[in-house]
Amino acid sequence: MIITSTDYVPEKEIDEVLGVVKGNSVRARWVGKDLRAAGRTLIGGEMSYYSELLGESREQATQRMVEEAEKLGADAIIVTRYQTSMIMASAAEVLCYGTAVKLK
Repeated sequence: MIITSTDYVPEKEIDEVLGVVKGNSVRARWVGKDLRAAGRTLIGGEMSYYSELLGESREQATQRMVEEAEKLGADAIIVTRYQTSMIMASAAEVLCYGTAVKLK
């Protein structure tokens, strides 16, 4: 599956637009990690646990979007975007969406 943030696929022609496809992932934080992260805010630096958590969420959301596009028979997903939102104090959603297309 070709996935791109542009509205075209280089050297390919779009034959048919199949519609918007999406995938999401909601993950909760572990309170023990929150306590360690609070200490990190005092001394600075990357909060690697949160980076990993969001990275895993992006991967899962992307995979779910691809699965939806495959069900439609898509060859590519164009204009792909990610959005993150807080669901509650200890959980966040990553939404991945784009336009499924068939290529010539």
